[in-house]
Amino acid sequence: MRVLFLVQGEGRGHLTQALSLEQILRTAGHEVIGAIVGVTSERDVPAFFSEKFAAPITPIFSPGLVYNAGTNELEPFKTTVQAIRYARPFWNSLKQVHAIIESQRPDVVVNFYEMLGGLTYALLRPSVPMVCIAHQYFAFHSNFQRPKRQWFYRQAFKINTRLTCFGAQELLALSFDKQPDEPSQRIRVVPPLLRQEITDLKPIDGNFLLAYVTQPGLKVELLKAHQQHPDIQMDAFHSGVNVPDDVIDATLTYHAIDGKRFLNFMSRCKAIVTTAGFESVCEAAYLGKPALMIPQPNHFEQACNAIDGQRAGVGVAADGFDLDQLLTYLPQHDPTVSVRFREWYAQGYFLFLAALNRATMPKRKPSDGFFRTRVRHLLRS
Repeated sequence: MRVLFLVQGEGRGHLTQALSLEQILRTAGHEVIGAIVGVTSERDVPAFFSEKFAAPITPIFSPGLVYNAGTNELEPFKTTVQAIRYARPFWNSLKQVHAIIESQRPDVVVNFYEMLGGLTYALLRPSVPMVCIAHQYFAFHSNFQRPKRQWFYRQAFKINTRLTCFGAQELLALSFDKQPDEPSQRIRVVPPLLRQEITDLKPIDGNFLLAYVTQPGLKVELLKAHQQHPDIQMDAFHSGVNVPDDVIDATLTYHAIDGKRFLNFMSRCKAIVTTAGFESVCEAAYLGKPALMIPQPNHFEQACNAIDGQRAGVGVAADGFDLDQLLTYLPQHDPTVSVRFREWYAQGYFLFLAALNRATMPKRKPSDGFFRTRVRHLLRS
Protein backbone atom coordinates (compact mmCIF):
# COMPACT_ATOMS: atom_id res chain seq x y z
CA MET A 1 0.00 0.00 0.00
CA ARG A 2 1.32 3.44 -0.95
CA VAL A 3 0.20 6.20 1.45
CA LEU A 4 0.41 9.99 1.22
CA PHE A 5 0.04 12.14 4.35
CA LEU A 6 -1.57 15.56 4.70
CA VAL A 7 -0.63 17.11 8.04
CA GLN A 8 -1.64 20.28 9.87
CA GLY A 9 1.62 22.00 10.82
CA GLU A 10 0.15 23.96 13.76
CA GLY A 11 1.64 22.73 17.05
CA ARG A 12 3.18 19.30 17.64
CA GLY A 13 0.12 17.06 18.02
CA HIS A 14 -0.82 16.18 14.45
CA LEU A 15 2.82 16.02 13.34
CA THR A 16 3.73 13.53 16.08
CA GLN A 17 0.66 11.47 15.16
CA ALA A 18 1.91 11.36 11.58
CA LEU A 19 5.32 10.16 12.73
CA SER A 20 3.68 7.42 14.80
CA LEU A 21 1.48 6.21 11.95
CA GLU A 22 4.44 6.25 9.57
CA GLN A 23 6.21 3.84 11.90
CA ILE A 24 3.17 1.54 12.02
CA LEU A 25 2.87 1.49 8.24
CA ARG A 26 6.55 0.82 7.66
CA THR A 27 6.54 -1.97 10.25
CA ALA A 28 3.64 -3.55 8.35
CA GLY A 29 5.56 -3.34 5.06
CA HIS A 30 3.66 -0.41 3.53
CA GLU A 31 5.21 2.68 1.90
CA VAL A 32 4.65 6.26 3.01
CA ILE A 33 5.53 8.18 -0.15
CA GLY A 34 5.49 11.70 1.31
CA ALA A 35 3.80 14.32 3.45
CA ILE A 36 2.13 17.61 2.52
CA VAL A 37 2.42 19.90 5.55
CA GLY A 38 0.38 23.07 6.00
CA VAL A 39 2.63 26.05 6.78
CA THR A 40 2.46 29.85 6.97
CA SER A 41 5.01 32.59 6.37
CA GLU A 42 5.66 32.64 10.14
CA ARG A 43 5.57 28.86 10.67
CA ASP A 44 7.66 26.42 8.67
CA VAL A 45 7.86 22.63 9.00
CA PRO A 46 9.28 21.98 12.50
CA ALA A 47 12.73 20.45 12.66
CA PHE A 48 11.63 17.56 14.88
CA PHE A 49 9.33 16.40 12.08
CA SER A 50 11.59 16.99 9.08
CA GLU A 51 14.48 15.23 10.83
CA LYS A 52 12.48 12.09 11.66
CA PHE A 53 10.08 11.76 8.72
CA ALA A 54 11.77 9.50 6.18
CA ALA A 55 9.78 10.41 3.03
CA PRO A 56 9.83 13.70 1.05
CA ILE A 57 8.01 16.64 2.67
CA THR A 58 6.14 19.29 0.67
CA PRO A 59 5.27 22.47 2.63
CA ILE A 60 2.18 24.26 1.28
CA PHE A 61 0.57 27.45 2.53
CA SER A 62 -2.43 26.99 4.83
CA PRO A 63 -3.89 29.76 7.06
CA GLY A 64 -3.15 29.09 10.72
CA LEU A 65 -4.94 29.84 13.97
CA VAL A 66 -4.49 33.28 15.56
CA TYR A 67 -3.61 33.57 19.24
CA ASN A 68 -3.33 36.67 21.42
CA ALA A 69 0.38 37.38 21.86
CA GLY A 70 -0.06 38.51 25.46
CA THR A 71 -2.53 35.99 26.88
CA ASN A 72 -2.17 33.07 24.42
CA GLU A 73 -5.97 33.03 24.03
CA LEU A 74 -7.34 31.65 20.76
CA GLU A 75 -9.02 34.44 18.78
CA PRO A 76 -11.67 32.87 16.50
CA PHE A 77 -12.76 36.15 14.88
CA LYS A 78 -9.22 37.11 13.85
CA THR A 79 -8.65 33.54 12.67
CA THR A 80 -11.71 33.80 10.41
CA VAL A 81 -10.68 37.23 9.07
CA GLN A 82 -7.21 35.92 8.29
CA ALA A 83 -8.61 32.90 6.44
CA ILE A 84 -10.81 35.17 4.28
CA ARG A 85 -7.91 37.51 3.57
CA TYR A 86 -5.82 34.60 2.32
CA ALA A 87 -8.61 33.03 0.25
CA ARG A 88 -6.86 33.44 -3.12
CA PRO A 89 -3.47 31.94 -2.14
CA PHE A 90 -5.37 29.21 -0.29
CA TRP A 91 -7.19 28.33 -3.52
CA ASN A 92 -3.79 27.99 -5.22
CA SER A 93 -2.74 25.68 -2.39
CA LEU A 94 -5.77 23.46 -3.01
CA LYS A 95 -4.79 23.12 -6.66
CA GLN A 96 -1.25 22.20 -5.61
CA VAL A 97 -2.55 19.48 -3.29
CA HIS A 98 -4.81 18.11 -6.01
CA ALA A 99 -1.94 18.03 -8.51
CA ILE A 100 0.33 16.17 -6.08
CA ILE A 101 -2.33 13.58 -5.30
CA GLU A 102 -3.15 12.95 -8.96
CA SER A 103 0.51 12.82 -10.06
CA GLN A 104 1.77 10.56 -7.26
CA ARG A 105 -1.31 8.33 -7.26
CA PRO A 106 -1.11 6.87 -3.73
CA ASP A 107 -3.54 4.12 -2.75
CA VAL A 108 -4.89 6.29 0.06
CA VAL A 109 -4.43 9.78 1.48
CA VAL A 110 -4.31 10.15 5.28
CA ASN A 111 -5.28 13.61 6.49
CA PHE A 112 -4.24 14.74 9.97
CA TYR A 113 -6.76 17.56 10.49
CA GLU A 114 -5.45 19.76 7.67
CA MET A 115 -8.11 21.96 6.05
CA LEU A 116 -6.24 21.71 2.73
CA GLY A 117 -7.35 18.08 2.59
CA GLY A 118 -11.04 18.54 3.28
CA LEU A 119 -11.47 21.48 0.90
CA THR A 120 -9.43 19.86 -1.87
CA TYR A 121 -11.76 16.85 -1.74
CA ALA A 122 -14.85 19.08 -1.51
CA LEU A 123 -14.00 21.33 -4.43
CA LEU A 124 -11.60 19.44 -6.72
CA ARG A 125 -12.61 15.82 -6.08
CA PRO A 126 -9.32 13.85 -6.25
CA SER A 127 -9.74 10.26 -7.41
CA VAL A 128 -7.79 8.79 -4.46
CA PRO A 129 -9.70 7.82 -1.27
CA MET A 130 -8.98 9.80 1.91
CA VAL A 131 -9.10 8.85 5.59
CA CYS A 132 -9.00 11.54 8.30
CA ILE A 133 -7.37 11.09 11.71
CA ALA A 134 -7.74 13.41 14.72
CA HIS A 135 -9.09 13.49 18.25
CA GLN A 136 -11.31 16.37 17.13
CA TYR A 137 -13.56 13.96 15.18
CA PHE A 138 -14.65 12.39 18.45
CA ALA A 139 -16.65 15.61 18.91
CA PHE A 140 -19.15 14.17 16.39
CA HIS A 141 -19.65 11.07 18.56
CA SER A 142 -22.85 10.78 20.58
CA ASN A 143 -20.90 10.02 23.79
CA PHE A 144 -18.73 13.12 23.56
CA GLN A 145 -19.20 15.58 26.42
CA ARG A 146 -19.04 19.30 25.69
CA PRO A 147 -18.64 22.28 28.00
CA LYS A 148 -21.72 24.30 28.77
CA ARG A 149 -22.18 27.70 27.17
CA GLN A 150 -19.40 28.70 24.72
CA TRP A 151 -21.93 28.56 21.86
CA PHE A 152 -19.86 30.71 19.49
CA TYR A 153 -16.66 28.75 20.03
CA ARG A 154 -18.55 25.45 19.71
CA GLN A 155 -19.94 26.46 16.31
CA ALA A 156 -16.55 27.72 15.10
CA PHE A 157 -14.94 24.46 16.19
CA LYS A 158 -17.58 22.33 14.45
CA ILE A 159 -17.28 24.29 11.19
CA ASN A 160 -13.48 24.15 11.21
CA THR A 161 -13.52 20.41 11.95
CA ARG A 162 -16.06 19.72 9.21
CA LEU A 163 -13.94 21.65 6.71
CA THR A 164 -11.05 19.24 7.29
CA CYS A 165 -12.94 16.06 6.45
CA PHE A 166 -15.08 16.59 3.33
CA GLY A 167 -15.04 13.49 1.15
CA ALA A 168 -13.33 11.24 3.70
CA GLN A 169 -14.17 7.55 3.60
CA GLU A 170 -13.85 7.34 7.37
CA LEU A 171 -13.09 9.62 10.32
CA LEU A 172 -10.72 7.90 12.73
CA ALA A 173 -11.51 9.55 16.05
CA LEU A 174 -8.65 9.23 18.53
CA SER A 175 -10.06 8.55 21.99
CA PHE A 176 -8.79 8.16 25.55
CA ASP A 177 -10.68 4.87 25.78
CA LYS A 178 -12.68 2.39 23.74
CA GLN A 179 -16.06 3.64 22.52
CA PRO A 180 -18.54 2.18 19.99
CA ASP A 181 -18.10 3.12 16.34
CA GLU A 182 -20.81 5.21 14.69
CA PRO A 183 -20.84 4.25 11.00
CA SER A 184 -23.72 6.62 10.23
CA GLN A 185 -21.33 9.48 11.06
CA ARG A 186 -18.40 7.71 9.33
CA ILE A 187 -16.73 7.54 12.78
CA ARG A 188 -14.39 4.73 13.80
CA VAL A 189 -13.03 5.15 17.32
CA VAL A 190 -9.31 4.33 17.56
CA PRO A 191 -6.55 4.61 20.20
CA PRO A 192 -4.15 7.55 20.41
CA LEU A 193 -1.02 7.68 18.26
CA LEU A 194 1.94 8.19 20.60
CA ARG A 195 5.60 8.92 20.02
CA GLN A 196 7.95 5.95 20.31
CA GLU A 197 9.96 7.99 22.84
CA ILE A 198 6.97 7.68 25.19
CA THR A 199 6.45 3.95 24.79
CA ASP A 200 10.18 3.32 25.35
CA LEU A 201 10.15 5.05 28.75
CA LYS A 202 10.05 3.09 32.01
CA PRO A 203 7.98 5.20 34.46
CA ILE A 204 8.77 5.31 38.15
CA ASP A 205 6.89 6.85 41.07
CA GLY A 206 8.29 10.29 41.91
CA ASN A 207 7.64 12.82 44.64
CA PHE A 208 7.44 16.03 42.60
CA LEU A 209 4.84 17.75 40.44
CA LEU A 210 5.68 18.59 36.84
CA ALA A 211 4.19 21.64 35.10
CA TYR A 212 4.24 22.69 31.46
CA VAL A 213 3.55 26.43 31.31
CA THR A 214 2.78 28.10 27.98
CA GLN A 215 0.52 30.95 29.09
CA PRO A 216 1.95 34.02 30.89
CA GLY A 217 -1.02 33.97 33.25
CA LEU A 218 -0.28 30.39 34.29
CA LYS A 219 3.20 31.35 35.48
CA VAL A 220 1.62 33.85 37.88
CA GLU A 221 -0.80 31.16 39.09
CA LEU A 222 2.06 28.68 39.50
CA LEU A 223 3.97 31.09 41.74
CA LYS A 224 0.84 31.69 43.81
CA ALA A 225 0.31 27.93 44.19
CA HIS A 226 3.95 27.52 45.18
CA GLN A 227 3.62 30.18 47.87
CA GLN A 228 0.55 28.39 49.24
CA HIS A 229 2.34 25.00 49.23
CA PRO A 230 6.06 25.74 49.63
CA ASP A 231 6.70 22.19 50.90
CA ILE A 232 5.70 20.57 47.58
CA GLN A 233 8.49 20.03 45.07
CA MET A 234 7.60 21.46 41.64
CA ASP A 235 9.51 21.49 38.35
CA ALA A 236 8.14 23.68 35.57
CA PHE A 237 9.08 23.88 31.90
CA HIS A 238 8.19 27.17 30.21
CA SER A 239 9.26 29.24 27.22
CA GLY A 240 10.48 32.20 29.26
CA VAL A 241 13.53 30.30 30.58
CA ASN A 242 16.80 30.51 28.65
CA VAL A 243 18.92 28.20 30.80
CA PRO A 244 18.45 24.46 31.37
CA ASP A 245 17.72 24.90 35.10
CA ASP A 246 16.68 28.07 36.89
CA VAL A 247 16.48 27.28 40.62
CA ILE A 248 14.02 29.63 42.33
CA ASP A 249 14.24 28.03 45.78
CA ALA A 250 14.54 24.64 47.44
CA THR A 251 11.24 23.33 46.03
CA LEU A 252 10.71 25.21 42.74
CA THR A 253 12.87 24.99 39.62
CA TYR A 254 12.16 26.33 36.14
CA HIS A 255 13.51 24.58 33.05
CA ALA A 256 13.95 25.70 29.45
CA ILE A 257 11.69 23.97 26.94
CA ASP A 258 13.37 20.71 25.93
CA GLY A 259 11.24 17.88 24.61
CA LYS A 260 13.57 15.05 25.56
CA ARG A 261 14.20 16.33 29.10
CA PHE A 262 10.49 16.99 29.60
CA LEU A 263 9.65 13.36 28.81
CA ASN A 264 12.33 12.21 31.23
CA PHE A 265 10.82 14.38 33.97
CA MET A 266 7.34 13.13 33.09
CA SER A 267 8.42 9.52 33.54
CA ARG A 268 9.63 10.35 37.09
CA CYS A 269 7.01 12.78 38.39
CA LYS A 270 4.06 12.21 40.72
CA ALA A 271 1.56 14.12 38.56
CA ILE A 272 1.53 16.67 35.77
CA VAL A 273 -0.07 20.10 35.37
CA THR A 274 -0.60 20.99 31.71
CA THR A 275 -2.91 22.54 29.19
CA ALA A 276 -5.60 20.18 27.91
CA GLY A 277 -3.88 19.22 24.67
CA PHE A 278 -4.87 15.67 23.73
CA GLU A 279 -1.36 14.33 23.10
CA SER A 280 0.22 15.58 26.32
CA VAL A 281 -2.61 14.16 28.43
CA CYS A 282 -2.41 10.82 26.60
CA GLU A 283 1.35 10.67 27.17
CA ALA A 284 0.79 11.24 30.89
CA ALA A 285 -1.90 8.54 30.95
CA TYR A 286 0.39 6.03 29.23
CA LEU A 287 3.06 6.69 31.89
CA GLY A 288 0.51 6.46 34.70
CA LYS A 289 0.76 10.13 35.69
CA PRO A 290 -2.49 11.86 36.75
CA ALA A 291 -3.03 15.21 35.04
CA LEU A 292 -4.46 18.55 36.12
CA MET A 293 -5.84 19.72 32.76
CA ILE A 294 -6.13 23.50 32.27
CA PRO A 295 -7.68 24.47 28.91
CA GLN A 296 -6.31 27.56 27.16
CA PRO A 297 -8.79 30.46 27.33
CA ASN A 298 -11.38 30.46 24.52
CA HIS A 299 -10.01 27.13 23.27
CA PHE A 300 -13.16 25.04 22.89
CA GLU A 301 -11.29 21.93 21.79
CA GLN A 302 -9.14 21.92 24.93
CA ALA A 303 -12.19 22.55 27.09
CA CYS A 304 -13.71 19.42 25.55
CA ASN A 305 -10.48 17.46 26.06
CA ALA A 306 -10.43 18.35 29.75
CA ILE A 307 -14.01 17.16 30.27
CA ASP A 308 -13.44 13.99 28.24
CA GLY A 309 -10.15 13.24 30.01
CA GLN A 310 -11.85 13.59 33.37
CA ARG A 311 -14.61 11.23 32.19
CA ALA A 312 -11.99 8.67 31.16
CA GLY A 313 -10.27 8.95 34.55
CA VAL A 314 -6.89 10.22 33.33
CA GLY A 315 -7.02 13.34 35.51
CA VAL A 316 -9.08 16.29 36.66
CA ALA A 317 -10.23 19.36 34.72
CA ALA A 318 -9.58 22.83 36.15
CA ASP A 319 -10.02 26.48 35.18
CA GLY A 320 -6.60 27.44 36.55
CA PHE A 321 -3.49 26.26 38.37
CA ASP A 322 -5.48 24.95 41.35
CA LEU A 323 -3.00 22.86 43.32
CA ASP A 324 -5.57 22.14 46.04
CA GLN A 325 -7.85 20.56 43.45
CA LEU A 326 -5.03 18.32 42.21
CA LEU A 327 -3.95 17.32 45.72
CA THR A 328 -7.55 16.42 46.59
CA TYR A 329 -7.84 14.34 43.42
CA LEU A 330 -4.60 12.34 43.70
CA PRO A 331 -5.73 9.92 46.46
CA GLN A 332 -8.84 9.17 44.38
CA HIS A 333 -6.96 8.48 41.13
CA ASP A 334 -7.39 4.92 39.90
CA PRO A 335 -3.99 3.49 38.83
CA THR A 336 -5.67 0.81 36.73
CA VAL A 337 -6.72 3.57 34.29
CA SER A 338 -3.18 3.54 32.90
CA VAL A 339 -3.29 -0.25 32.54
CA ARG A 340 -6.51 -0.05 30.53
CA PHE A 341 -5.12 2.87 28.54
CA ARG A 342 -2.06 0.82 27.52
CA GLU A 343 -4.26 -2.13 26.55
CA TRP A 344 -6.39 0.19 24.41
CA TYR A 345 -3.29 1.75 22.85
CA ALA A 346 -1.95 -1.70 21.91
CA GLN A 347 -4.99 -2.31 19.67
CA GLY A 348 -4.08 0.66 17.47
CA TYR A 349 -1.66 -1.19 15.18
CA PHE A 350 -4.41 -3.45 13.83
CA LEU A 351 -7.21 -0.87 13.87
CA PHE A 352 -5.28 1.69 11.79
CA LEU A 353 -4.16 -0.89 9.23
CA ALA A 354 -7.71 -2.23 8.95
CA ALA A 355 -9.09 1.27 8.37
CA LEU A 356 -6.64 2.03 5.55
CA ASN A 357 -7.34 -1.33 3.94
CA ARG A 358 -11.07 -0.60 4.03
CA ALA A 359 -10.48 2.78 2.39
CA THR A 360 -8.76 1.22 -0.62
CA MET A 361 -11.72 -1.08 -1.33
CA PRO A 362 -14.05 0.22 -4.08
CA LYS A 363 -17.07 2.00 -2.65
CA ARG A 364 -19.36 4.92 -3.29
CA LYS A 365 -17.93 8.24 -2.16
CA PRO A 366 -19.85 9.86 0.71
CA SER A 367 -21.69 13.04 -0.06
CA ASP A 368 -20.92 16.17 1.99
CA GLY A 369 -23.66 18.69 1.25
CA PHE A 370 -22.10 21.33 3.48
CA PHE A 371 -22.37 24.67 1.65
CA ARG A 372 -19.91 23.42 -1.03
CA THR A 373 -21.04 26.04 -3.53
CA ARG A 374 -20.52 28.91 -1.09
CA VAL A 375 -17.07 27.68 -0.12
CA ARG A 376 -16.06 27.35 -3.76
CA HIS A 377 -17.26 30.91 -4.48
CA LEU A 378 -15.39 32.30 -1.46
CA LEU A 379 -12.09 30.69 -2.39
CA ARG A 380 -12.28 31.76 -6.02
CA SER A 381 -13.26 35.38 -5.31
